[in-house]
Amino acid sequence: MNLFARKTLEELNEEARAQGDGTLKRHLGPVNLILLGIGAIIGAGLFVRTAAAAAGHAGPSVTLSFIVAAVGCALAGMCYAEFSAMTPVSGSAYTYSYATMGELFAWIIGWDLVLEYALGAATVAIAWSQYLNKLIESFIGPAYMIPYQFCHSPFESVMVDGQKISGIVNLPAVFILLILTLILVRGIKESAVFNAIVVSVKVLIVILFIALGWQFINPANHVPFIPEVTTVQDSITGQEHPFGGIWGILGGAGVVFFAFIGFDAVSTVAQETKKPERDMPIGILGSLIVCTVLYILFSWVLTGIAPYEDFRDPTKGKEASVAYAIQTYMTGYGWLGKFITVAILFGFSSVILVMLLGQSRVFYSMARDGLVPKVFSELHPVFHTPAKSNWIFFVFVSIFAAFIPDSVVGDMTSIGTLFAFALVSIGIIIMRKSDPDAPRPFRTPLVPLVPILAVLVCGSMIAGLGLGNWLRLGVWLAIGMVIYFAYGVKNSRVQLSRR
Repeated sequence: MNLFARKTLEELNEEARAQGDGTLKRHLGPVNLILLGIGAIIGAGLFVRTAAAAAGHAGPSVTLSFIVAAVGCALAGMCYAEFSAMTPVSGSAYTYSYATMGELFAWIIGWDLVLEYALGAATVAIAWSQYLNKLIESFIGPAYMIPYQFCHSPFESVMVDGQKISGIVNLPAVFILLILTLILVRGIKESAVFNAIVVSVKVLIVILFIALGWQFINPANHVPFIPEVTTVQDSITGQEHPFGGIWGILGGAGVVFFAFIGFDAVSTVAQETKKPERDMPIGILGSLIVCTVLYILFSWVLTGIAPYEDFRDPTKGKEASVAYAIQTYMTGYGWLGKFITVAILFGFSSVILVMLLGQSRVFYSMARDGLVPKVFSELHPVFHTPAKSNWIFFVFVSIFAAFIPDSVVGDMTSIGTLFAFALVSIGIIIMRKSDPDAPRPFRTPLVPLVPILAVLVCGSMIAGLGLGNWLRLGVWLAIGMVIYFAYGVKNSRVQLSRR
């Protein structure tokens, strides 16, 4: 048994060249990929996590948190772009790790990506539920809102007229996961068309909010721009963590990093791209650049319109924060609050779609390698999609969306993604040493400096997320190792072929 057995580039590219009924179909071009990336990037990270990071970590300096997160993503993104152009197959960081660091690390990454995609989809589904209630309140009336018990987890509660009301299950979150799973089962081409429409509306809304909200910025809300160092208490765990100062900015970066995770989801559809060696770098870096500019402007406007303290209060702007800021502080633009709520619901839908898509494609690759049961790689006879895998993850993601608070699953998503980014960056250094002459349609500049910087920036954001999230990541990885040694290592195609 060789835990560090590697797949060669020749093996990976042979998989990419494979054709027939048992393979994914190539439908996507560079525009599709950029839109796919924007579809995943602009969503709950912007419309929900921005306010959460400002309230719980950075205050107005959440703008700097976005810049730190963007730098980490840009550095890691160049590493992703090199790998995706060299190895145009499904699987993202999992596939890249298999080629550079061997099977054990590939398994760790593949298992870690469940945190990124599956729990990311759960986080956004929870946010979708919050904005759905805001929509009902705006258009129909508070009396018709979904009761608190059926749109919140059992770990959440609120005081109403002196009485404590606790959640039971988040039913709207499960509903949207069901609808989008049905779309994914239908096919990648149809999913891309749906995503392109939603992305166009979503970007328009972000630009509208920035343009119209700029005149309502209260300069006092940005003073002090970097709050003095203190501590705040987590409403779910009761633990205290730093607020303000450099650790507040880094902690905020770790939280809003969730807003950037979509760009690497582009790399999971390399096997469904017409010219991956050209189009993958365009899709990854193009979507990242567009969204970074919008994020910095958006966070500046949001924290300028409303004081960040409002985003701590569950009776004010803690939920549906953007709609709250518009309706409370942007006099005469109540219509925008309603319109943006509708657009955000559609925007969240596109994020969930891409997250669920990415997760099924990672496990598709792992199943083909024998590390997880083959049910995850079985394709629908008509639609040629991993339909059974989609339904399995629907159940898994729904459990988290229905019963776990968004703050918990959101931070777990961020730390899992940061960990994956760091390993991919290390993989670039290893690959340059082990396969220096391999064709590279896109080359990461200044190796090893850029990958090392990527690891350092991602590591600093992991540090900012705190001990609780480190422990959750450790437990998750321990569960994964049990599964790998109980099943994966015994059924690995690479292990069997080398015996």
